[in-house]
Amino acid sequence: MAELKGIPVVTEAAPARSGEKYITNQGFTAVRDGIKAGHGMPASATAPGLRKPPWLKARAPTGAGFQRVRALVKEHRLATVCEEAKCPNIGECWNAGTATIMLMGAVCTRACRFCSVDTGNPHGWLDAAEPENAARTVELMKLKYVVLTSVDRDDLPDGGAAHYAACVRAIKRRNPGTAVEALTPDFQGVLRDVTTVVDSGIEVFAQNIETVRRLTHPVRDPRAGYDQTLTVLTHAKRHRPDVLTKSSLMLGLGETDAEIDATLADLRAAGVDIVTLGQYLRPTLNHLPVQRFVTPAEFDRYREQALAHGFLECVSGPLVRSSYRAEQALNRNNAGLDNAGLDSAAVDNRGFAT
Repeated sequence: MAELKGIPVVTEAAPARSGEKYITNQGFTAVRDGIKAGHGMPASATAPGLRKPPWLKARAPTGAGFQRVRALVKEHRLATVCEEAKCPNIGECWNAGTATIMLMGAVCTRACRFCSVDTGNPHGWLDAAEPENAARTVELMKLKYVVLTSVDRDDLPDGGAAHYAACVRAIKRRNPGTAVEALTPDFQGVLRDVTTVVDSGIEVFAQNIETVRRLTHPVRDPRAGYDQTLTVLTHAKRHRPDVLTKSSLMLGLGETDAEIDATLADLRAAGVDIVTLGQYLRPTLNHLPVQRFVTPAEFDRYREQALAHGFLECVSGPLVRSSYRAEQALNRNNAGLDNAGLDSAAVDNRGFAT
């Protein structure tokens, strides 16, 4: 095994382990799961005294629908955030015939400390066939609503905005009745690139703020920013008021109730229509540990706070992710989630085991 700057580089057929560098099929190096091994993180997945509560258990991804979607994704060489980000809802969503397609490859130029997408520099590589492949997959899956997300591509002059927009237009040409939600990078705050995507024919524009202002760094990559995300969202709404805007916040990283409320207020002031709240779960031991497990009752309370700020909807629950049940977001019923039915008796109000 070779080394690059002291980090093992996997070049043989065996898959790289989390935190190792490897050579991609396109010939550039990347770090598996985004964060280098031993990056100063504690060995425990959670803060001392925490145990994973029962409401965070998701069913194993099995079933005919899951296998069918996986086959389509593989056939058309598509990356999905469902797989790359180790989403706990992959079984439910794929069995329901929905998937979040991740554009521009599976390697991100940024290394956020909550995210398990591989990190590297693709040096401008793009799959020219991706727009038509994505459109064909949406057609085969008979989707009425599709979420498109992507890795950050700071190696591209426009952050990949033109390619992103080309994928949207290809989907719309082949599937004119399909609604498209674009969960985008921040394009380094370059608003003309944001405009390119907003004008591509989407129904929903999303950019995730991820966490409260105080925790933005170290949670997010240094090139991301709290105010930068707010600027992107504000511009999208002002440029196209008819396009819904959306953002997402992870909880359990050490934020306070006051900080959550302040972030909700900032997002609403930016014109955001829909917000989602979910529990942060540590994807590998190289990532940030969980500081608390938010109870289902607390998620209900935060949802009520968000609605009081004037959001059209807040989808809030332990396993909620930004694209979870996205097509149901405007049903005004927390996307059908029943937090009251989850067992919260085993923990006190801080999420610590009793």
